[in-house]
Amino acid sequence: MTVQEAPDVLVVEDNPDDVELTLRALRRMHLTNPVRVARDGVEALEVLLGDGTTRPPLPRVVLLDLKLPRVGGLEVLARLRQEERTRTLPVVVLTSSREEPDVKQAYALGVNSYVVKPVEFEKFVDAVGRVGQYWLLLNLPPA
Repeated sequence: MTVQEAPDVLVVEDNPDDVELTLRALRRMHLTNPVRVARDGVEALEVLLGDGTTRPPLPRVVLLDLKLPRVGGLEVLARLRQEERTRTLPVVVLTSSREEPDVKQAYALGVNSYVVKPVEFEKFVDAVGRVGQYWLLLNLPPA
């Protein structure tokens, strides 16, 4: 993927096992769209907002974990919603947290969907695959 090309999916996840499961789930649902992985919140913000001198192309959807090193997922979401260019970028929280404050804050910050990662492999693959199918095949993104 060149610098000019945007991935269709940005996976923001620090757990390598969850990254691999997410990629496997997308492939299993025959979604071969370009995917990029950011391993923490700082990297995610750099990918999405650039360095102040560039405007990187945006993905069609961001799959965002909440528990991230350096900058947490809720802070990433807040920063994205503050910027005009990323305000309507579809963001799906994909996390293990069922904590009501996390859910409430994510929706207050403008998340498009909140999905709790199932613990069982098959259920995880099914959930992520369905999320991918919806956002990549059914949803009409903003122009």
